[in-house]
Amino acid sequence: MNDDSQILIARLLTHQTLRRDDKMVKRVLSDELFRAEVDRRLLESGLKLLDNVYADHVTLALHRAVEPKIFGAKDIWQNNNFGLTRDGVALLVVLWAQIILPKRERQQSHQTADEDQDDLFDKDRPIARAEDTSIGISYTALLSDFGDKLGKKTRMDINLGTLAKLGFIERRADLIVEGALLDLLMDTDTLKERIINGALADVFRRAPVTVTVARQSGADPVAGLAVDANANADTDTDTPT
Repeated sequence: MNDDSQILIARLLTHQTLRRDDKMVKRVLSDELFRAEVDRRLLESGLKLLDNVYADHVTLALHRAVEPKIFGAKDIWQNNNFGLTRDGVALLVVLWAQIILPKRERQQSHQTADEDQDDLFDKDRPIARAEDTSIGISYTALLSDFGDKLGKKTRMDINLGTLAKLGFIERRADLIVEGALLDLLMDTDTLKERIINGALADVFRRAPVTVTVARQSGADPVAGLAVDANANADTDTDTPT
């Protein structure tokens, strides 16, 4: 038995997320043999490790192969196991689009070579950490832009409180910032076009942003996207334990 893999999995189950700069997390992300052992043991329980170079944390989620047996166990397919209502799911997607997409653009702008110093191998700069590039959005602006579509102030406040407790966001006075899970459980490759050219096209036209997202994904997509709380906002997201 590999005690280190056991301890890492137990810590993730206990704390839900761990920072990428944690000693054991750094090892599982760099040591192929250790990662294979962790993945094997997680798979035996129907789980997988979620990591994302753009996020500062890692977490656990259901393995795709077992999702039908979990989410399809009832007459109606569950869209999440957080107890989020449709307007809560829609708010989550809006927050992800407003916080994570611009953050990733800022992170990727740091990948170009540093022209101020000579580098024999022309190496790119490391991707900036989420905490150094994630700006967040104003609660007042969010309420003004989406309050009518997401259940007015009362419902939005309730859902924001739920999302904060779940670790998707943090509240700092009027500012809503990225939580540990916000950039882990959504598939940017799948959602980017749907959001920029679909559900939130009018918002991005008002405040244009150029998003260039690398093919790097640690999560599964949200499907059936709808900003209007009265529309279908069923999701198909990775689910942490």
